[in-house]
Amino acid sequence: EVQLVQSGGGLVQPGGSLRLSCVASGLPFVDYATAWFRQAPGKDRERVSCITTTGISDYSDSVKGRFTISRDNAQNTVHLQMYDLKPDDTAVYYCAHEPGTWNWCPDAYKDWGQGTQVTVSS
Repeated sequence: EVQLVQSGGGLVQPGGSLRLSCVASGLPFVDYATAWFRQAPGKDRERVSCITTTGISDYSDSVKGRFTISRDNAQNTVHLQMYDLKPDDTAVYYCAHEPGTWNWCPDAYKDWGQGTQVTVSS
């Protein structure tokens, strides 16, 4: 059984930075795509970033240029480095895995992390 354990997050002032991490265990295969989603109260879930099996990354327009996704295959870890955070970035962030060899970001994800709160406020 695949488990995704998230860490990072918390309270930060506008303009600040945070790094989220997602560590996977129980992976039967090495190949997978990973995405970060977020959901704010009263809003739809939004995919903010993803990284494919081959390391291709994608970002939503709302975070492009401020967030960076990276993966460490040896540690089965994916990070989301967030810079220049804004109050609109406040949300619960989730990582998600989809097994397989992906050259693009899949639409659906099989395994999900527990979620972590990011609050941007002065």
